[in-house]
Amino acid sequence: MKTTAAGDTPDPRNPEPSDAGPPAGRLRIGELRRHVRAFLGAVARAPNSRKVYVLVAAVTLVIAATTFGQIRLNEWQRDFYDALEQRHFDALLVQLGVFVTIIAGLLTLQVAQTWLGATLKIGLRDAVTTDLLSAWMQPRRAYQLGWAGDVGHNPDQRIQEDARHLCDLCGDLGIGLLQATLLLVSFVGVLWVLSEHVTLVYDGYRLEVPGYMVWCAVAYAAAGSWATWRVGKPLVPLNAEHYAREADFRFSLVHTNEAAEAIGLNDGEVDTRNQLGTSLGHVLAIQRQIARGLANLTWVTAGYGWLALVVPIVVAAPGYFAGTLTFGELMMVTGAFFQVQQSLRWFVDNFAAIADWRATLLRVMSLRLALPDLEPMGVAAGHIVYEPHPEGHLALEGLVVALPDKRVGLADGRFELAPGDRVLITGGPGRGKSMLFRAIAGLWPWGGGRVLLPPADRTVFLPQRPYLPIGTLRKAIAYPRAPEGYSDSDVKAALDRVGLAHLVRHLDEERRWDRELAVEEQQALAFSRLLLQRPLWVFLDNPLNALEGARRAELMTVFQHELADAAVLAVGRSTAAAPPQCQAMELVEIPSAERAAS
Repeated sequence: MKTTAAGDTPDPRNPEPSDAGPPAGRLRIGELRRHVRAFLGAVARAPNSRKVYVLVAAVTLVIAATTFGQIRLNEWQRDFYDALEQRHFDALLVQLGVFVTIIAGLLTLQVAQTWLGATLKIGLRDAVTTDLLSAWMQPRRAYQLGWAGDVGHNPDQRIQEDARHLCDLCGDLGIGLLQATLLLVSFVGVLWVLSEHVTLVYDGYRLEVPGYMVWCAVAYAAAGSWATWRVGKPLVPLNAEHYAREADFRFSLVHTNEAAEAIGLNDGEVDTRNQLGTSLGHVLAIQRQIARGLANLTWVTAGYGWLALVVPIVVAAPGYFAGTLTFGELMMVTGAFFQVQQSLRWFVDNFAAIADWRATLLRVMSLRLALPDLEPMGVAAGHIVYEPHPEGHLALEGLVVALPDKRVGLADGRFELAPGDRVLITGGPGRGKSMLFRAIAGLWPWGGGRVLLPPADRTVFLPQRPYLPIGTLRKAIAYPRAPEGYSDSDVKAALDRVGLAHLVRHLDEERRWDRELAVEEQQALAFSRLLLQRPLWVFLDNPLNALEGARRAELMTVFQHELADAAVLAVGRSTAAAPPQCQAMELVEIPSAERAAS
């Protein structure tokens, strides 16, 4: 197990990328159904769900109207080609006028469908992303996700890019499937009726097959669909692997950007370039396999499309040559055949997109399904019980923190912290001090015992690296409260008290303050928050470890003056991690029941 610079249990909120993606290609029907239900549930829970449903209804009406227009256009083909064959110029002019009217209506409907489809994708993304953000930002859940294995890798990409791509695919595939279905239902009837005019003649025998052209269209589409499925099946796992590799490559780039200073100081560019090249190589290798798969699939889809130009004429030719079909009716049969087989071949044309949709659905909805019920340590690890203290104090009753490789706790079975008390919990490197801090905060609920907590609105937890939100410096100082709650004089006095008076002129500037400020300044800024919020309960995880001794001691005096009434529980290796005059307690390893019995 890797350790942090402080020698404590590592923080997994930036996990190492996985070497293999999720097995999306092996997605079974039951799992697919579960993920689809999760997607529909996300839409149903969204604040804009009614708008999404209205858009779906509007798209359906437009597609139905378009289908009616397509049927009318198919009828027009018969009249137009009959007039052309019979050389009736006046009838030809009339049919040209009818054509302009039909096309104007279809064009208007197509524009409406395009706009409604794009708006529906936006609505779906709003619904799904909002639901994901709400589930992700539940108390302590984002931190715990880092320990959840593969599903916890790259949640940023799953929520931003993958969710967007999933909603785009759902919009395109859903509208396409609906349109293909309506066209199929409508033109099967047309083609069935027209099949009565197609008579097969062989050696003097006449054979009439009910729905002959329909069965030919079904057989042609079924052959193409089967060939597409056989050739394109490998694309499903390849697309899933591709998304995982892209996520890992993106993580490597972000990590490199954040560590640019350390890389430059250690002349690590060559080594880092090699690591990035390796990650890029994994992405390109998968893309090459996908390219080969798409090329193989194109043999089927393109060949299928070219043959579709002559197949309907060939199968309907017996009726035309037998004289039971006029030229116009032959064109009408051909058009109806094309619409039927085009609808049936929707699967053929969209197999690659469907494979992409399945892989993206897995990445996004597996995260959504995992978030409400995270169990990184397994059910066997047990859970710590959290309750409010009846007197507003802090009490630890038989608290045991379960870690991946051990269980730790305090030697005393019960410990209580009253207002004004100061306690320092110490332990050697890797003992689990920071995890005890997180367990008390509720970030790490796996273990046993009870934690009785003081009121949350009077409690502050200070980790080793404070969080500075994106925005103004004033917002960063007031976090997590609203900056409007503090006057300029209070903010300036707090900054001056912690030695950051030079930042006063930048209070209303928006910057990446987590990058602009040195670690020492960020840790001092966290103490200015204490002076503004005036908590009665303060929990410290060595929050001034980047400061030199005299500066650290100066900041710790806030607990002797401004926060003299506050209770303090600190964790660290020595008294330097806590205010003076702290009672020391040691964190010890707790043997498991099995080990104790042996």
